[in-house]
Amino acid sequence: MASNRPAPEAPFVPSRHDTETFGHEGHRAEEGPWEEWNPTEESIRPVRGRHRVAKQRGGLARSSTVLGVGVIAAVGAGGMASAQAGKPPVPISMPDLPNVGSLISDEEPEPEGTATPLSGIGTASTDTAEGTTDAGETLRTRIMAQAEQQQAQAESRAAAEAAAAAEKQAAEAAAKAEEEAKAKAAAAKKKAEEEAEKKAEAERLAQLAKQYTLPTSSYTISSTYGQAGAYWSSGHHTGLDFAAPTGTLLKAVHSGTITSAGYEGSYGYKTVLTLDDGTEIWYAHQSSIGVSVGQKVSTGDVIGRVGATGNVTGAHLHMEVHTSSGAGIDPMAWLQSKGLTP
Repeated sequence: MASNRPAPEAPFVPSRHDTETFGHEGHRAEEGPWEEWNPTEESIRPVRGRHRVAKQRGGLARSSTVLGVGVIAAVGAGGMASAQAGKPPVPISMPDLPNVGSLISDEEPEPEGTATPLSGIGTASTDTAEGTTDAGETLRTRIMAQAEQQQAQAESRAAAEAAAAAEKQAAEAAAKAEEEAKAKAAAAKKKAEEEAEKKAEAERLAQLAKQYTLPTSSYTISSTYGQAGAYWSSGHHTGLDFAAPTGTLLKAVHSGTITSAGYEGSYGYKTVLTLDDGTEIWYAHQSSIGVSVGQKVSTGDVIGRVGATGNVTGAHLHMEVHTSSGAGIDPMAWLQSKGLTP
């Protein structure tokens, strides 16, 4: 709260007398010469609203300046603290202070001092607090934007990974489907080839069957090739037996030449038909022979009759097949290779 300060006292100016009273031999420059001061009504009138500060360069002025700046800073800090605490600034009035510049300037001080209400300082502190709040809001907005950007990047990365996984899965599924299709196609091709081969073989055998025939008819297979038993001197059967009544006709299985015909020990009456490729067909245990050596025969020609001559237990045809090298083979397999089924 402003108040009227008393008028400054006039400087004491002593009269120009000798200074012997003070025990000095002569006056010094800093002590005089002095003049007397007679107060008047004008000089002692109280000063209102106008302040004069004497020019001085001592530490007092600077101390006052520092003090004034410190007070302003302290009050400003108090206002900022009040604003930051969410409380409205409290206006504070201060007495008129001399202008700070006039305390340290060599020039004439300003004619009037400035009385600054601290409510303005509080308002500045509020503005500062608002600026701080705005800065915090800006920081929060930036953080939220960064979080949203990171979230968007994470979602984009996850979507890319999911798309890559889906693409990989689709590629694997496509590759698997392609492999399965290839496998099915290969299996179908193989099956078709096998069927074609079977068909071709059937056609070939059908053509061969027209060229070959079974050695007899109305028969029963009584013994097979390789069958073991005491009936055979070698310990196993060397041919294929067709059991049939005595006198049943025997036919040439294929065209060829008669190379042997006659009685031969355990084989009884035996005929050998040699084919063009050198294969030999033996007919044993005949009751009679109808051909002679060197005779040419064709498929189905009668060459003899079923009998029971030689080492036998009943009437039957004992048929053996020998390759051109003389080795015996299974007559059943050979006949089947010619399209015949005994």
